[in-house]
Amino acid sequence: MKKITVLSLIIFSISIFLSQGLSANNQISALQILEKADNVINAPKDQALTIKLVLIDKKGKEKIRKMSMLQKGSDKRIVKFLSPADQKGIAFLSLPKDVMYFYLPAFKKVRRIASHVKNTKFAGTDFSYEDMEAIRFADKYNSKLLKTEENAYVLQLDPKKGIKTEYSKLIMWVRTDNFYPVMIEHYNKGKKLYKIMRRSKIEKINEYWISKESEMEDLRKKHKTKMIISDVKFDSNLSDAKFSKRYLSR
Repeated sequence: MKKITVLSLIIFSISIFLSQGLSANNQISALQILEKADNVINAPKDQALTIKLVLIDKKGKEKIRKMSMLQKGSDKRIVKFLSPADQKGIAFLSLPKDVMYFYLPAFKKVRRIASHVKNTKFAGTDFSYEDMEAIRFADKYNSKLLKTEENAYVLQLDPKKGIKTEYSKLIMWVRTDNFYPVMIEHYNKGKKLYKIMRRSKIEKINEYWISKESEMEDLRKKHKTKMIISDVKFDSNLSDAKFSKRYLSR
């Protein structure tokens, strides 16, 4: 009887050891989480969005704007304002290798955005030029898993060596079920939290996940900008010609 008991204990101990080892080996890494998040938000071959912008000041007063956004892959994006009249035609172009351009109809000139002014607000919104850039986060940031909550992985993203950014770090919440990033805290060079982006109304359209509403909040100025998607088209075979300086001013 004692031999059976000892044998049972040995088998039980071995099974616990093996299960713990298997669990450790199967544990997802911070880099894997970030890469999955990049893959989810950049999954379509291309995207064509119509977006309502709502700018909200600290008194709750709202300004409404409308814009179109085209994106191809994970590194090409063009944004154009459609209304109101005094904003119509303002455009922004993001290309690979940190290349960005801006077009102001009043001056009728396309200007390249220097890296040291990427933190400038984009057309009066709470999104900077850097925030509007089409990127894969894993290309710019090293990642560390801070904790796993009930429904989200919490990552700390630190800029890689040689990367020019206005942020000292980002804290990103990524859903555990579909790897969609739902919130990002932005910390300035002084390592203070000053902007928070929240994504909501996350839906699956065809085979792609998308946030129909996102909000960037400037904590210092108590100002918010909401992006509300009113129309979306995926995989419409957008031409590379649409992501050019020439198209920016059209």
